[in-house]
Amino acid sequence: MRRREAVRSPVASPDVRRTVEAVWRIESARLIAGIARVVRDVGLAEDLAQEALVAALEQWPESGVPDNPGAWLMATAKHRGIDRLRRAEVHQRKTEELGRDAQLRSPADDDLAAVADDPFDDDLLRLIFTACHPVLATDARVALTLRLLCGLTTKEIARAYLASESAVAQRIVRAKRTLSAARVPFAVPGRGELRERLASVLEVVYLIFNEGYYPTAGERLTRPELLEEALRLGRILAELLPREAEVHGLVALMELQASRTRARTGSMGEQVLLLDQDRSHWDWLLVGRGLRALERAYATGGPIGPYTLQAGIAACHARARAPEDTDWERIVALYDGLAQLVRSPVVELNRAVAVGMAFGPRTALTIVDRLSEEPTLDSYHLLPSVRGDLLEKLGRLDEARAEFERAALMTANSRHRTALLGRAAVCESE
Repeated sequence: MRRREAVRSPVASPDVRRTVEAVWRIESARLIAGIARVVRDVGLAEDLAQEALVAALEQWPESGVPDNPGAWLMATAKHRGIDRLRRAEVHQRKTEELGRDAQLRSPADDDLAAVADDPFDDDLLRLIFTACHPVLATDARVALTLRLLCGLTTKEIARAYLASESAVAQRIVRAKRTLSAARVPFAVPGRGELRERLASVLEVVYLIFNEGYYPTAGERLTRPELLEEALRLGRILAELLPREAEVHGLVALMELQASRTRARTGSMGEQVLLLDQDRSHWDWLLVGRGLRALERAYATGGPIGPYTLQAGIAACHARARAPEDTDWERIVALYDGLAQLVRSPVVELNRAVAVGMAFGPRTALTIVDRLSEEPTLDSYHLLPSVRGDLLEKLGRLDEARAEFERAALMTANSRHRTALLGRAAVCESE
């Protein structure tokens, strides 16, 4: 179960508990979103959703699972919201608004089934934009999104990011308080500010994906649970905002990168680099989904942004059934376009890798040496890693070994460290 201790009620039998857990996984984000639209407080909305969950664990073993369990939970939560607001003597208009929305009818009433009928409703979009609001720090946006939209527990979030459970809990609590204190409206931004706010949402989703795809610390090469949640959020956004090119671009990028997951790990659990991967182990269903999402991004006719360009680069790899078939010159051209949109030394480093493949390691090394003076890359282990690779190709093995060893000292991920030390050892033995 992906929520707090409330789900440990001893009342429910194992079968009913499994049913409740399945319903919760499917309905929790929409349930919180639907309640938050009325109470205008995501923290209170989550509490009310939890109370509805406990009620289900207590009542369903005797009454049976309702035909529309999502609507039952929604109605129960809203009725409890009415009681909560009345006890707190909240403004009468608020109470009447909540009462009208829930219609003060039985959870089994057919009319209430419509409340949770649409899996891609406006309430869910409002919750996404609220949880990812720029008023919150980036780490707070990530934690709150994982909690409210992905249903991860505080413990699961802490484990994924190698943080203490108490630190993550405090981060989530502070995020909710910040939203409340700033009176952030529970609303989708207007047309004038949609793209600016959407950038914050897409950033959060991609941060979650990247931590799943390339964990910054720990002993795992991937965190599948984060990959899955980021993909799910991206696909929801694509349905909610079908005319936004960058939404489809991000989905394409994530699908294409995720397609390589199985091939990124060898039989002994070691890291396998892109050009050494067995492409028959790629998930070609995900490749197809990614390529179709990229087509949709271009078909919107909207501005082509950084996610779409990065998806185009990933598509070049996906279309090459063997590494030698990769169109590196096109990849360089796409990186040129990306560098114009995103002034980032990391983008320039990735571009240098493509330049090395297209035009030779000597040309690429000139770019990387220039980046060595960039202070923001001082602790970025991929800089010496890329430099080591280029030096190795140029036959400068002692220098390459030193770069790989330096990169190994800079990474907090034990698997990446092992791979880098392995490359350093190869340089020493040649």
